[in-house]
Amino acid sequence: MNILENKKIILGVSSGIAIYKAVDLSSKLRKLKVDLNIVLTEDAKKMISPVVFSAVGNCAVYSDYFNEVKDGWIPHTQLSMQSDALIIAPATANIIAKIANGFADDLLSLIALAFRKEAKILVPTMNTRMYESPALQRNLEILKKDGWIIVEPEIGHLACGEIGKGRYPENKMILEFLEYSLTKKDMKGKNVLITAGPTIEPIDPVRNITNRSSGKMGYELARSFSYRGANVVLISGPTSVNPPYILKKFISVKTADEMRNAVMKYYQNSDIIIMTAAVSDFKVKNYSDVKIKKDSGEITLQLIKNPDILKELGEVKKESQLLIGFAAETNNLLDYAKKKLIEKNCDIIIANDVSKKDIGFDSDLNETYIINKMGDVTHVEKSTKKDIAFRIIDYISNSGFIKA
Repeated sequence: MNILENKKIILGVSSGIAIYKAVDLSSKLRKLKVDLNIVLTEDAKKMISPVVFSAVGNCAVYSDYFNEVKDGWIPHTQLSMQSDALIIAPATANIIAKIANGFADDLLSLIALAFRKEAKILVPTMNTRMYESPALQRNLEILKKDGWIIVEPEIGHLACGEIGKGRYPENKMILEFLEYSLTKKDMKGKNVLITAGPTIEPIDPVRNITNRSSGKMGYELARSFSYRGANVVLISGPTSVNPPYILKKFISVKTADEMRNAVMKYYQNSDIIIMTAAVSDFKVKNYSDVKIKKDSGEITLQLIKNPDILKELGEVKKESQLLIGFAAETNNLLDYAKKKLIEKNCDIIIANDVSKKDIGFDSDLNETYIINKMGDVTHVEKSTKKDIAFRIIDYISNSGFIKA
């Protein structure tokens, strides 16, 4: 799923030293097949030629208001009216002050003043002392109240040599906020709890046992629910995947007991609970405080069962709550999934065949079956986990299982 394909996007660029990163952003937007227009301030043109932006973005570049007016086509009114989203990156203190206080003395500030869609994103980037100044913070608060999404700068080394908050963030973060701004909010107000990744059980300080899971499916569900307006709490075991930037709350755990404790803390206020985590079924009974040496010969690990978090939730969930489990199987997929649905008292089970090498574990692709408590089975064909996450949410939204 490409949320941004064919969307009409304006990328406004002011003259921050991080302007070169805006070239990369225009490249990424082009690859996502957006209908792109770029607007440069006059100072931005002095730093990077409009030819560079036009070539990289494969799009028109505008800057001089008077030279763009022709044949009755007025750039600031037409571009602002016809576009789905406006991004200003980087945004200097000057352009922020203009927009916050209604000044419109160049093409970019004119467009910002006339833009009326909800998808408007601003990326402040500057020296940390400028960023922390009362005037700049006051202007940002005004913009937030006016409906602008502010993508916070990062903390780190700045071009001036100082260290602090003001660095241009990763472009993938900006794109995530852009996708969020352009996604329908049919889950607005819903509280969603999602578990993801594996849990690990220590044997000694350097060894552990675990279940295999990349966490990608759970993270995509967390991102997609967040895009669609839900308040998402993601509880995750150790993974190499970065949590979604727009996530309300992220909780990192290691063991099954830690995951259980976190789930029990948050489940009561959740409307939807989705258990994608591959929780370790067993833990070591006698953990060793010191590393077990190989020269000790054969060793025997005595394993005891971990808490069955999904089953416990099935026993205590309220009628108003929707409980969704995942079943990763290598054979008899639908039979085992249906059995799990009944035994755990789930409303829905999502099953996938982890014996297939091209989907599931460590892959960006998956193929699933959605089974509800009435026994209905819906096949979701092989696709990206991002697309499948949206398909799962569509199913939930249209299932009638959740109350408005």
